[in-house]
Amino acid sequence: MNLFILRHASAGTKRANPLLDIKRPLDKDGKRHCLQLSQILNAMNINFDLIVSSPLKRSLQTASLIGTETGYEAPILLSNGLAPEAKFPDFQKLLDECQGRENVLVVGHNPNLQSFLGALLVPPSTRTSAQTRLRKGSIARLNMLRRPASLQWLLDPRTVRALYSTSTRSARRKTAKK
Repeated sequence: MNLFILRHASAGTKRANPLLDIKRPLDKDGKRHCLQLSQILNAMNINFDLIVSSPLKRSLQTASLIGTETGYEAPILLSNGLAPEAKFPDFQKLLDECQGRENVLVVGHNPNLQSFLGALLVPPSTRTSAQTRLRKGSIARLNMLRRPASLQWLLDPRTVRALYSTSTRSARRKTAKK
C-alpha cells in the first residue's frame, strides 16, 4: 500500500474557543495550495483508492478539494483516528482497515500526523520515532509493504509552489516574438 499523509492546508489563526476551532475553514491561501497540489499529483498520475479525513472542517475541505481535483469519486471517510487528539493506536487501527488498497490518502493535523509519520519510519520495537516536519499542506508518500515503512518523498508547500510554477510555465504555448 502507498500511504499519502497530508497535513491540512492553511486555515488562518487557531481560535481560542475549541468549539469554533473545529469549524475553522481553509483560508484563501489554503484553497489555492490544494489546487496547486492537485495539479502536481495529477502530473504524477496519482489516483487515490481511498481518502480518509479528520472530522474537522479544515481537513475535510482539504480532502474534498484534493479528491475533486484528482478525480476521486467515492465518499470521503471520516475517522477520529486522524482527529487532533488521536493517538498512534487509533491511527494504526485505521491503517489496518485500509489494507488491500493501493493508494490511500489520509488528511489530518499536527502534531499527531508528524508523530505518526515518524513512528511508521522506524521498526515497531524501537521506542523512538524518526524526526520529521510536516508544515501545513505538506504531503508525504510512504511505501507500507514492510515495516518500517519507507519514505518515498515529502513535498512541502514551497516545493509544491515551485513545481506548480514550473509546470504551468512549461505548459504555456510557445510563440515567436516579432
